[in-house]
Amino acid sequence: MRYVSGGQRIISADRANKAKMVDKFTDPDFLPKFLNMYRELPCFWQVTCREYSNKQKRKAALEKLLELVKPVYPMADINYLKAKIGSLRSTYNRKRKEVQDSMRSGAAAYDCNGNL
Repeated sequence: MRYVSGGQRIISADRANKAKMVDKFTDPDFLPKFLNMYRELPCFWQVTCREYSNKQKRKAALEKLLELVKPVYPMADINYLKAKIGSLRSTYNRKRKEVQDSMRSGAAAYDCNGNL
C-alpha cells in the first residue's frame, strides 16, 4: 500500500489479488475438501504413523495437497501450504482448548462464543 498526494491510499494490484486468493482458500466449498484430504494423509497429524517421521513421505504428501490448492491459489508453494496447515492447526487447538476449559469451569451451558 502506498499513499499519493491528497492522502489517498493505493493498494497494489498484487496485494489485492493475494487477498482475493486467500479468501478462496477459506471458501466454504474448498475448505472441507482440503480438510478431508488432510485427514486422509495421517503422516501430517498421527504421531504413531510410520510416515510421520519420514521427510520424503511428508514432502510427497505436501505435493499431493499442493495439487488441490494450486487451482484455488496458483501462486501457492510448499511454504505457503505449511503456513496454512500451521494456521489451521493452531486455530483448531485454540478452539479445542476453549471448549475444554469451558467444560472444566462448569460453563458447559454456554458455547465458545458465550451464547446459550
